[in-house]
Amino acid sequence: MRKFILLLFCFVPLFSFAQMDSLVMINGDIIVGEIKSMDKGVIEIETDYSDSNFKIEWEGIQSMVCNTDFMVTLSNGKRISGKIVSNDPESFKIVSDEEGTLDVDPDDIVYLKSVEKTFLSKLSASIDLGYSYAKANNLSQLNGSAFIGYNTKRWALSLSLNSLRSTQDNVDAIERNDGTLTGNYFLPYGFYGTADFRYLTNTEQSIKLRTTTSLGIGKYIIHTNAAYWGFSTGASFLNESFSQTTDDAGDPFTKPSNNSAEWYIGTEINLFDTGDLSFNTNARGSRTLSGGDRWRADVGANVKYDLPYDFYVKAGYNMNYDSQPAEAGKEVDYQYSFGFGWEL
Repeated sequence: MRKFILLLFCFVPLFSFAQMDSLVMINGDIIVGEIKSMDKGVIEIETDYSDSNFKIEWEGIQSMVCNTDFMVTLSNGKRISGKIVSNDPESFKIVSDEEGTLDVDPDDIVYLKSVEKTFLSKLSASIDLGYSYAKANNLSQLNGSAFIGYNTKRWALSLSLNSLRSTQDNVDAIERNDGTLTGNYFLPYGFYGTADFRYLTNTEQSIKLRTTTSLGIGKYIIHTNAAYWGFSTGASFLNESFSQTTDDAGDPFTKPSNNSAEWYIGTEINLFDTGDLSFNTNARGSRTLSGGDRWRADVGANVKYDLPYDFYVKAGYNMNYDSQPAEAGKEVDYQYSFGFGWEL
């Protein structure tokens, strides 16, 4: 009976549902609409009878028939443009003008994005804010973060920003601001070329401004619709200036600005097959190449819980380590943050 219904949906679009897609759930329910994307194990479909898009777990789909063209990413890193058709939960077919018809295991499909010409269809974004206050010493802390990403078949561009400001009576204000602009170009077999620009200001470590420009290559070790884990390595150029601090005798002192070349290695882990909960962590270590024995490390982690209407709550942790800091005794600086946000 389900096969008959699915076959019916193959012909109905020709007459009344042009450019529509159909999904059959493992419980037999059928949804007709336009599939927008599948990412992190969740497929999103737009329908005419709902104000908001439906979000369905990928593993809950038994079969599908699509008239939409997709950019498809497989677990081996291969990226294909085409339509998806299936009547068997164990095997999906990708119909591509470039590569013909390919049989794939649905678990090997880690990402789908409808191929549209509009700028917004390739865009993703989020923003969140957090605030805390304690009566003692009028301790006040405001933190915020923002993210924007743009994805195409062969490359991806993203920008992330984080800011924290803490004030209290009789103590200098503490500020920490950082941002990362990253571009990735996808290569065969899960490899990718990567370039990024980072900046950091941090009063706790007397960093007036630190910029890092990097170029490297990465590889996904695990890339599924439940999680991914990748490594990258390369070279970077560091430029930094420092705020005035004090020396061991308590006298004002400003460390000279510094320019140096570094080698880095980094890793990132994303886990998202946990219902409304997702987790990601990243770490990057750098060693100076142009003299000296300086090591630096940056570590970040975020836990996010999705709420209705694309809202979410998030908890985060960031840590910076420098074996040769500008201010004595401040090798390590870290922060915890909590926020409420919305994503596009």
